[in-house]
Amino acid sequence: MYSSIVVGTDGSETAGEAVRQATELAKAVGAHIHLVSAYEPVPDIRLRQEHRDAPEEVQWMIRPREDVEETLRKAEEEMQEEGVTVETYPREGDAADAILDVAEEQNAGLVVVGNRGMAGARRFLLGSVPNKISHHAPCSVLIIRTT
Repeated sequence: MYSSIVVGTDGSETAGEAVRQATELAKAVGAHIHLVSAYEPVPDIRLRQEHRDAPEEVQWMIRPREDVEETLRKAEEEMQEEGVTVETYPREGDAADAILDVAEEQNAGLVVVGNRGMAGARRFLLGSVPNKISHHAPCSVLIIRTT
């Protein structure tokens, strides 16, 4: 079925559910997981100010590389405890582009992401990682709905 699954995570509850379900699927089919998280490099003082001023639904996008690496480390540990083989990819830049790049590089059979940001009119104003991935992925996409 799938031998290579790319999973995007930002540490949110929705992404956590995507990680959980991707782990179960990988266990069931014997797939390898490529776990991706993205960051935008910004100076610390600007990072703190932007995070404080940003709407709550986009604060996850304003994170330094260290936060991304910690998010990946935690998810990787959870997957390994379940016996799943996983590689992590902290990537600089747009989250959707990072996930799509890894999916292409690894010849993935499936991309798994949470539905965060897909509901309502905001998706038209802010863009949507799952929406972009669903339109541009080189493989099948599983969008995990949580709310």
